[in-house]
Amino acid sequence: MAGNGAAADLLELENDGFTAQQIFNQGVAYTYDDCIFHPRHISFAASDVDLTGRVTRGISLRMPLVSSPMDTVTEAEMAAAMAAVGGMGFVHYNNSVQEQADLIRQAKQWRVGVVNQPPTLPPTSTVQAWHELAEEAGQGVVCVTDDGSAGGRLLGVVTQNDVDFVDPSASLADVMTPLKDLVTASPSCSQEDAKKLLKESKRSSIPLVAEDSSLRGLVTRSLLKTHLALPPRGPPSLTADGSVLVGAAVGTRDSDRERVAALVDAGVNAVVLDSSQGDSSFQLAMLAHCKRQFPDLEIIAGNVVTARQARRLIEGGADGIRVGMGSGSICTTQEVCAVGRGQAAAVFKVASLAHAMGGVPVIADGGVSNTGHLIKALSLGASAVMVGSFLAGTDEAPGRTYLRDGVRVKKYRGMGSLAAQKKGSDSRYLGDTAQLKVAQGVEGEVKAKGSLLRLVPFTAHAARQGLQDLGVKSVGELHEALRAGEMRLEVRTGAAQAEGGVHGLVAYEKRLF
Repeated sequence: MAGNGAAADLLELENDGFTAQQIFNQGVAYTYDDCIFHPRHISFAASDVDLTGRVTRGISLRMPLVSSPMDTVTEAEMAAAMAAVGGMGFVHYNNSVQEQADLIRQAKQWRVGVVNQPPTLPPTSTVQAWHELAEEAGQGVVCVTDDGSAGGRLLGVVTQNDVDFVDPSASLADVMTPLKDLVTASPSCSQEDAKKLLKESKRSSIPLVAEDSSLRGLVTRSLLKTHLALPPRGPPSLTADGSVLVGAAVGTRDSDRERVAALVDAGVNAVVLDSSQGDSSFQLAMLAHCKRQFPDLEIIAGNVVTARQARRLIEGGADGIRVGMGSGSICTTQEVCAVGRGQAAAVFKVASLAHAMGGVPVIADGGVSNTGHLIKALSLGASAVMVGSFLAGTDEAPGRTYLRDGVRVKKYRGMGSLAAQKKGSDSRYLGDTAQLKVAQGVEGEVKAKGSLLRLVPFTAHAARQGLQDLGVKSVGELHEALRAGEMRLEVRTGAAQAEGGVHGLVAYEKRLF
């Protein structure tokens, strides 16, 4: 009997820490930084961890990371690049219906490692126009097409060598290298074939030209060298027919119904109903319309932060739930409107409800600024994570890179900022174009981060190491351990958070890789 008592005492001592249920039932809203998980026994390598997670009932991703539908984060290039690394991009809707549909089509056709939309001018343009475009595009090669468009019939190419010491008023038709003298390749040319052509021809670039002479892209020596040096990416996110998985955001106004139809026609695979407060009659009506008109289209509803909100959307037919309100780095909803929730608490509570209602996938949106936050979001029940600031500043994000006090930066703004609302995103905040606009976000700058094709593979490796430390080999196994109470965690004091970060150094540089 004494032995049994000692064993029971040891078991009680072993079970230190708390379950997520115990932590989040205290009436306190915790964020990711407030929580820390206890490590568990490891019996496998990090490379054995499977990160596959669901974004919707019908879409699973090898890397459960999706880019936010913000106009400084996701357009065609970002969406295509996210699919290339096993994730998925959601194109913003702060534009016209036609512009957004065109971005979806471009993303579907985008080839990573290729200048998909080379700078182009018509043959009647001048050398002065070439200099201006080359500086704006940061590209020393400009293609000359019959109509000046990126998809027009290629007539020739103008490089820096062609315009040196030439009168700025001279016509490009007089200085270009004509098509017959160029080394070209077909649009289906592989990276290895392009590498071989560049090497043999000793050219700096090779236009990709279709059989009808239309320009389909440009392979440059510098870009190819950059991509060949990137870490392995693994299989891309593709549909059953081999096309790239691409998502898009829409509003909840009646006028957005036309937008959904155009996006479906463009080939979109999933739509997120984009609202800072998704528990509304407007969103439920839009959700019902989409499910009725496009039954095969995957619909993500949100944003929500409570189980009660999520239940209404799940009962309305949502294929995925987006969680987060005011937790983004550029969002001020909690400060301005006094509503929201700590993101860790929101993810756990909504994910618990979604699991009980048939296992609807939950996307944790916002509050992620490092790989630890990503791991915590998955550990609290999210099956995928949506990021904005984490990807803002990458080469694939919209906008130009410029210098600010000697640092390379890019613009980044919240969709609730006044600048974004004036362009059209006020519908996300249930605004009325005829009324005053109140900012629920800010705009600013973020440090340039290079290519996401380098960032995301290292992020994936860090996530695998995190799951390995937690003693699980998959996201599904992680969620099972969470619900069984096997995952133990604690709330950190401010001192514990400081201790868990870099400290005691006069100066340091913090890098992920």
